[in-house]
Amino acid sequence: MDDLLLSVHVLAGIVFVGGSAVATSLFPRYAPVATGVSAGPAGGGAPVASPEASGERNRAVAVTLHRITRVYGIFGIVVPVVGIVLALVQGRMGEIWITLAMILTAIAGGLLAVQIYPLQRDALTEPDDGGRLRTLAMLAGIYNLLWAVVVVLMIVRPGADS
Repeated sequence: MDDLLLSVHVLAGIVFVGGSAVATSLFPRYAPVATGVSAGPAGGGAPVASPEASGERNRAVAVTLHRITRVYGIFGIVVPVVGIVLALVQGRMGEIWITLAMILTAIAGGLLAVQIYPLQRDALTEPDDGGRLRTLAMLAGIYNLLWAVVVVLMIVRPGADS
């Protein structure tokens, strides 16, 4: 049973957490950026999104990355759930590295749900001058760093009983 749970935990982490990490990191590169202000029919001055052909910007790719962020983020819930079951089966719930990993996982999940995903949605619906994308790039870096620390905790297991 331990081997099955560990396999599901690791594979789900690689596929879902890894996929969401890559998608959040690439999104700022492809998301549209406002290039100027349109006079519009009433002279409202609405920002105009950059053309698809300029540089690497590609709205279709950004939309796909946004969808991957959402779907893989939801499926990624499997990782901590199976991890908790595995820790219970192995009798490791009281070990500090498990507690730290759970805290960091909760922070990463919250960051994805409360900051990254909504900012991606906003960047697609109302492109700005790139400020939001710089914030998204920073948040993606923090998100990825949190997961890197969790992986190191899983390997080193500081304070483990065995």
